[in-house]
Amino acid sequence: MNIESKLKLNDGNEIPQLGYGTFQSKGIEAYQGVLDALKEGYIHIDTAAVYGNEKEVGQAIKDSGIPREKLFITTKLWNDNRGYEETKQALADSLERLGLDYIDLYLIHWPNPIKFRDNWQEMNAISWQAMEDLQKEGKIKSIGVSNFQPHHLDALLETAKVVPTINQIRAIPSDLKEDTVNYCLNKNIKIEAWSPLGQGELLENDIIVSIANKHSKTPAQVCIRWSLQEGYIPLPKSVHKERIIENKDVYDFELTEYEMNQIKGIKQILENNSNNPDSINY
Repeated sequence: MNIESKLKLNDGNEIPQLGYGTFQSKGIEAYQGVLDALKEGYIHIDTAAVYGNEKEVGQAIKDSGIPREKLFITTKLWNDNRGYEETKQALADSLERLGLDYIDLYLIHWPNPIKFRDNWQEMNAISWQAMEDLQKEGKIKSIGVSNFQPHHLDALLETAKVVPTINQIRAIPSDLKEDTVNYCLNKNIKIEAWSPLGQGELLENDIIVSIANKHSKTPAQVCIRWSLQEGYIPLPKSVHKERIIENKDVYDFELTEYEMNQIKGIKQILENNSNNPDSINY
């Protein structure tokens, strides 16, 4: 395994297993973080319309000089946009901000936004149809979802012609989301793990610190390695170059089965560790 190692999706496309996340990165900080990541060998960049940094991400991609076909770029349909034409326009706007002709992976960001709470099933179905058509047009290579639970996926699959390739969720030690993960695995839907390091508390956990010391690694590297060995697609985010480098230095050690189970057994330690997609206020 290395930073260019890929997993095959259920549509035949491949996704680099380690990505670089850009949530909460803005302006020049977002630009420089993405540029540093690309220069350090990352080829998978994850952004979203609501992050407000697509323009900076796109500029960093352009300035990196890396051929477009070597990169894997993800963005997402935000909660204000549902419907056939609205979804097509949202993607067009993202492509314009990014300066790209196509997206490798386009996700519905949340399944049940407050704006469409009364008819979320219907609106997701219509947006998904638009995404399927955009895929046929070559504007999107793969389509998927984010923060979907089994009942959201059940509703989508009632009308979907294309099964989602990805469900991007918060699947980390102490917040395993086993029901959702098992559902997706049974349908050959890959799991992307956003915020794979938690909110900092995981990096101070005694079990993770002990395992990190044993391997002469950092707690962050242990969390990322755990995610990779689980078969997930982790998306660590940092705007500090030394951390960007550290987060990719995870291929020269392997966690034992015992260590993997130790990490899995970490109890919930994060406050508000799961945003409920059926009660979010956005």
